Amino acid sequence: MRWAHLIPDQAHVLDVACGSGRHMQYLQTQGLHVLGVDRDENALNSAQSFGETLCADLENAPWPLSGRQFDAVVVTNYLWRPGFADVLASLKPHGVLIYETFAHGNETVGKPSREEFLLAHGELLQMCQDMRIVAYEDVFLNSPDRYVQRVVAVLPGQDRTTRFAGSSAGTGKS
Repeated sequence: MRWAHLIPDQAHVLDVACGSGRHMQYLQTQGLHVLGVDRDENALNSAQSFGETLCADLENAPWPLSGRQFDAVVVTNYLWRPGFADVLASLKPHGVLIYETFAHGNETVGKPSREEFLLAHGELLQMCQDMRIVAYEDVFLNSPDRYVQRVVAVLPGQDRTTRFAGSSAGTGKS
């Protein structure tokens, strides 16, 4: 919610591993067109009321959206490192990436606790090294207790007109 103002009006947004569509619902109320992808057909039954859905296994099959690009990509509570390149390739020039998931340290407070599901320190920054970083956090949060990393980044484009933190100029949103 905090960074949705960076997404242009009427934009097309990809929600990776969308589950039942919690983020899709919010983005739809902002006037955005959302495609949610998840492997759980039951969860997608709920998500489909908030936008388009696609049932796909992102870990055991080829990337189902090859060649498609979006104005924004949202990923929360999901980590599949082999898919990082596909996620980034799904962004249009000036596309906004909003990514948050569990980080190292979480194994001390709960699940996920296995290393392959926890981001290393600075890992999202490394993934976005060729992008404009708008915001980054590597924090501990309460209720429930968890360690997370978050990044908001904008893919460069052909011109220099891009939306950044603290500026709603040109977005039509405040």
